Amino acid sequence: MTLLTVRSESWPIRGSFTISRGSKTSAEVVVVELSRDGNIGRGEAVPYARYGESMQSVLDEVESLHGPLAEGLDRQGLQALLPAGAARNAIDLAFWDLESKLTGKRHWELAGLPPPLPVVTAFTLSLDTVDNMAAKAAENAERPLLKLKLAGPDDLDRVAAVRRKAPAARIIVDANEAWTVAQYTALAPRLLALGVEMIEQPLPAGDDAALAGIERPVPVCADESCHDTATLADLKGRYDMINIKLDKTGGLTEALKLKAAAEAEGYGIMVGCMLATSLAMAPGVLLAQGAPVVDLDGPLLLAEDRQPALKIEGSLVYPPATALWG
Repeated sequence: MTLLTVRSESWPIRGSFTISRGSKTSAEVVVVELSRDGNIGRGEAVPYARYGESMQSVLDEVESLHGPLAEGLDRQGLQALLPAGAARNAIDLAFWDLESKLTGKRHWELAGLPPPLPVVTAFTLSLDTVDNMAAKAAENAERPLLKLKLAGPDDLDRVAAVRRKAPAARIIVDANEAWTVAQYTALAPRLLALGVEMIEQPLPAGDDAALAGIERPVPVCADESCHDTATLADLKGRYDMINIKLDKTGGLTEALKLKAAAEAEGYGIMVGCMLATSLAMAPGVLLAQGAPVVDLDGPLLLAEDRQPALKIEGSLVYPPATALWG
């Protein structure tokens, strides 16, 4: 029988982290442990209010599975039992980790994939004043890829200031649904001139049909508009890329399906994350193989990480050791 434990944890952020919807000073995560035959599998997820989740709602959703687990619920059965979201993600990842320990196979073997290689992650500059974002860019000018959180009228100045301070870095930007069509149309050509390679979710998810009728000189990536394979059909003609996050797909099982389906339809792939520890990032390294844009910098933004942690050298993220996950 598989036994379940679940808890909430709080991990302090280095300073604060700000996007268009607000600021936070800690990463609030849910950790699930599944135990069987002396082995423990772990998974970590982040409840997200934007998607109607709270810490309590996710904990309650996880706790509802004691009965199904006692009756033999497995990872495949989980996919139909819970909707995509943080609760299913934490349990799905715990199942992967447990299966790895029970079989002696690494997670990529269970997935039928080659061993993963290290990936280069973006480093995120949270939303701030032009001067503060420029200073942060100067501190991280040697990083190969910077992701800028944007939100309003000073966005062009923010990007220009970062470009001056980090002339060699690739730059992507994320508006977190804060722009209008007029803002995208006005900003995109000028951002292209500054070397911006991608704009993530410029419009609110409910308003993104407008993207189908405009020129997109800078590729547009769906984040809040794309959760799992069921949401892929609505993106046609509106987006050039999708951002796959485990907390949106409800785990690695669905994320791998979404990646394959999106690639088959010609979308570029970004693999992203919520703000969390190495335990949440670990499965993302496998998912990120071959992706042109990777954003698994959660541990780099924390004041401390769980141990053992992912090995990260600069912006190079290595696959997890067995002691961490999978």
